[in-house]
Amino acid sequence: MLVTLSIRDIVLIDRLDLDFAARMSVLTGETGAGKSILLDSLSLALGARGDADLVRHGEGQGQVTAVFDVEMAHPVRAFLKDNSIDDDGDVILRRVQAADGRTRSFIIDQPVSAGLLRQAGALLVEIHGQHDDRALVDPESHRALIDGFGGLTTDVDAVAKAYQGYRTAEKAVSAHEARIEAARNEADYLRSSVEELSQLKPEAGEEDQLAARRTDMMAVEKIAGDLSDAYESLNGSASPIPELASLLRRLERKADQVPNLLGQPVQHLAGALDLMEECRSGLEAALRETEYDPRELEAVEERLFALRAASRKYSLPVDELSALAERMAADLSDLDAGEDKLAALVDAAEKARADYDRKAANLSDKRRKAAARLEKAVETELPDLKLERAKFIVETASDPEQRGRSGIDQLEFHVQTNPGTKPGPMMKVASGRELSRFLLALKVCLADKGSAPTLVFDEIDTGVGGAVAEAIGLRLARLASNVQVLTVTHAPQVAARAEGHFLIAKEAMKPDRVATRVKRIDEDHRSEEIARMLAGSVITEEARAAARLRQHSSAAAAIDGAGRDRPDGRAVALAARTHRHESRGSVA
Repeated sequence: MLVTLSIRDIVLIDRLDLDFAARMSVLTGETGAGKSILLDSLSLALGARGDADLVRHGEGQGQVTAVFDVEMAHPVRAFLKDNSIDDDGDVILRRVQAADGRTRSFIIDQPVSAGLLRQAGALLVEIHGQHDDRALVDPESHRALIDGFGGLTTDVDAVAKAYQGYRTAEKAVSAHEARIEAARNEADYLRSSVEELSQLKPEAGEEDQLAARRTDMMAVEKIAGDLSDAYESLNGSASPIPELASLLRRLERKADQVPNLLGQPVQHLAGALDLMEECRSGLEAALRETEYDPRELEAVEERLFALRAASRKYSLPVDELSALAERMAADLSDLDAGEDKLAALVDAAEKARADYDRKAANLSDKRRKAAARLEKAVETELPDLKLERAKFIVETASDPEQRGRSGIDQLEFHVQTNPGTKPGPMMKVASGRELSRFLLALKVCLADKGSAPTLVFDEIDTGVGGAVAEAIGLRLARLASNVQVLTVTHAPQVAARAEGHFLIAKEAMKPDRVATRVKRIDEDHRSEEIARMLAGSVITEEARAAARLRQHSSAAAAIDGAGRDRPDGRAVALAARTHRHESRGSVA
């Protein structure tokens, strides 16, 4: 339910914090006091379209925050979780309206889009009034209301699951038929391509391996000649090593005779021979490493070029040729054995469709029975609302060929306001005053069947009085036993039924500024306000007595569960007579 509504700088409201209780609360006040501002503020917090004109004059922005206490099993919890919003505590909707027209939306202090805020708000609050064209208009919502009223959620889920199975089977048939047709049209191309790719046998990563091997072999080919020439210079017939070795031996024999003269030359020459020998060994090892078979290079290049040619032909990277070959082979397999597989898929689709048709027909039958019960329940409420000659009709159309996730039914609420007139959609046939009463009767019957936890009624008693207003008040009170009800009203009969009463009035702030104030009033002040609603601008003692009597009778009805009070005219007359008798007795 709505726990707190906080408003800052919206139109005539500068600062307002309201705490609401469960069951039924009313908001009353003279015309122009600001009741519509309060509802516009709540609508803004629920995701309604923003408007720069809502910002209080002279301020940069306005803000509305609505705090809701809802049970953990409520659908709004799942909605928030699906949108990654933490929902462990109260659900807090906040909307900031800037004077330049821009708005910002928050759910539990997390920035969200206005659309997401509107979806969450719709799960928490329903606002209804005489001219509210959103209330119960969409035939799709009518079907859901019938399902909720009839307790058909399990059946609806079963039909939705069967529909998903049927559609999946149908798509499998269509996809297989398309594959067979495509394969049939390209059979020759497929066979030649599969044969070519099967012989080629491309492997993932093979192109990179072959390219790297080719690069290495080509690099070796370029330096192999130079290595061979260098090795031949040190190891061939023209190698200086043998001659230098012979010279070293001769000098070593002479070195003993003149050591001071030949010592260093002999040492350097010996070192040079050692280095030349190491160089010769290194060149020999390099030649062994660079040995390759020219035929291998030719084979690598031939394989690499074949893979790249196939890549160009099929317009695919080489690494994807293997998967292409598998798909083409599967298409040929579908063509060769496709008729048998198609027959099996068609059989499965027919069984899935039969399962859906059976469950949808069963759901349709239950919906018709639930619709009949709802018609009877609503029509039971109509006489006391002075719609005794009207009829409420759930127009049901079922087409087994129009299969859908929710079944085969289209349901729409129709009404007949007078005998002999043509029934039609409730929003088109009923007048504003009639619509509000039809709506109230419906909400009473559907109160515990998926309704939002908070219902707001905006002056649905406008233009009615006496017994009709009394009946409206009684039904709002009954409705409040299941959900929270907030009502803007001008009818004392409705106000007397409330458990909480808020008085809306304007207050002068400065010579040129006023502000809307809202305060909860106690029982004594309630009596005075109800008397004002009964009598008008001049409150008489008869009106005060009638107001007290109305409060007492409404409280008694709420306590004993009788559910009905005296008609308005009788109550006022009785109060007036009582007051006159008491006055005469005092004078005497």
